[in-house]
Amino acid sequence: MSDGAAALERLRALTNDALATLSFGEADDVAPLAEAMRYSLLAGGKRVRPVLCLATAEGFGCAADDALPAALALELVHTFSLVHDDLPALDDDALRRGLPTVHVRYGEDIAVLTGDALLNCAFALVCDCRGGGAAARLAALRELTLAIGLRGMIGGQYRDVRPEDAPDASELERTCRLKTGALLGAAAACGAIVAGAGEEHVATARAFGVELGLLFQIVDDVLDETGSDEALGKSAGTDARRGRRTFASELGIPGARERAAESERAAGALLASLPEAARATLGALVGQIATRDR
Repeated sequence: MSDGAAALERLRALTNDALATLSFGEADDVAPLAEAMRYSLLAGGKRVRPVLCLATAEGFGCAADDALPAALALELVHTFSLVHDDLPALDDDALRRGLPTVHVRYGEDIAVLTGDALLNCAFALVCDCRGGGAAARLAALRELTLAIGLRGMIGGQYRDVRPEDAPDASELERTCRLKTGALLGAAAACGAIVAGAGEEHVATARAFGVELGLLFQIVDDVLDETGSDEALGKSAGTDARRGRRTFASELGIPGARERAAESERAAGALLASLPEAARATLGALVGQIATRDR
């Protein structure tokens, strides 16, 4: 195993251990809702967003523990998006990470509240960051909220589910940069912010994360067409069944793979502008995303 891959495993283990012991401070009368939150959060996952945050922070000289609250917040936001995406009103999926989705297990009402609670807990976590001081915490909080909203993930999700209502509906890449790229951009940017990096380095980290998000989405589109439910841990072929436009449907599988290779090269070029201490770990992350099979 390379040094970069070993560092990724260390940061994933740190993330998983922290998630497993994360307290929501719930009272007894809402403990069942906290159970649903933990069910969705601890079901597994690649932990790409928290690992990206931690690896970037370490690359800029920040201890991973000091950036850990922001990293956990990013995973809570991502999980919130999955819980809501799976609802019948959106993707209507019954399987996520190899388990029944939250609305199947607990009901639609609890699934809505689970996503809402995860999102709000994420904001509180960012405020607990130890790196960078109060100004950095405020900047990281702003970075995260912008990445979630209309200029980021939720705006991209809207364009995805209602392409006929969205401006420039033919711009599939823009949709993916918002839907998937914005939160990964925030993950890298938050790591740099908490580490005290300057604005230019934060902007480069953000651009790297957004490109990584595009690469992730292209690979995801290919896997949705070529993978199985068992391999993916979720329902395969859902995009085709819903008539959604994807890189696989627009470019074909070979074309989508070629576009993924272009995105991988673009991410590598941005990585070259980040601190040398970050390159091995982040480079290994790029490689894992480009070659993943689930």
